[in-house]
Amino acid sequence: MIATILPRFRSGNSEIRRQTSIRHAVLWLVQGVLALVFLFAGSVKLVTPVEVLLAQMPVPLPGLFVQFVGVAEVLGAFGLILPGLLRIREGLTPLAAAGLVIIMIGATVLTLVGGGGTLALFPLVVGLLAAFVAYGRWRLRPLSR
Repeated sequence: MIATILPRFRSGNSEIRRQTSIRHAVLWLVQGVLALVFLFAGSVKLVTPVEVLLAQMPVPLPGLFVQFVGVAEVLGAFGLILPGLLRIREGLTPLAAAGLVIIMIGATVLTLVGGGGTLALFPLVVGLLAAFVAYGRWRLRPLSR
């Protein structure tokens, strides 16, 4: 009887390892895509003149606030990748993702207020992906394992 239980336990253990490995790879993939999105979006906010940015916005915001959001997005992009890559302060990755979720909640609300109903789907989906990374790196598959 014990001989029949042990192989199941071993195969179950390898199945758990395989699922954890897949989860880890999916989280890294989503982190990479989000890092590219936020690095691009933040860089555009920092490089483009404030007057041009404000002219394109349906809801008027202070120029310094827009630049602050750009800095936060660039730093959030680095926070998604660098702690896991360098194996230093890996607990910062879910915090960076949570901060980006807050930014995307604001972006979704501002898009809806500005009259872009279907346009609000992009920041909503990006925010959900950031929430997935925050939860995944906090609970499902922390980098410190």
